[in-house]
Amino acid sequence: MTTAEATEHVVRRAADVEYEPVDAAEGMRKGVLLDEDAGAPNFAMRRFVLDPGASVPEHTNAVEHEQYVLSGEYTVGIEGETYEVSAGDSLLIPAGAVHWYENDGDEEGAFVCVVPNGDDAIELVE
Repeated sequence: MTTAEATEHVVRRAADVEYEPVDAAEGMRKGVLLDEDAGAPNFAMRRFVLDPGASVPEHTNAVEHEQYVLSGEYTVGIEGETYEVSAGDSLLIPAGAVHWYENDGDEEGAFVCVVPNGDDAIELVE
């Protein structure tokens, strides 16, 4: 099916989403909510969980991503700027922007991240 053709609707239940640890990120898990494999033709929607004490090192992504904070409070660094984010906040991280995460709190943090379908090269910053 091409994106010009009609897309079937999809309802995916929370219980059907499997969470896996994220490589190179201490205390972060990712669940793919929707993507091309689930019938979404253009974007992948993922949910990330940051455990208390979790940290994600500086890295870049080949594609932009939009994020919506679901719960908790944590720190995000983007291109040398530092932001304290909490539930209801939204972020745009442009393709190639150096960014990182840290959850110094006692509560789990979680966010939804939307990216274009396809390959996304992730590079750690040395």
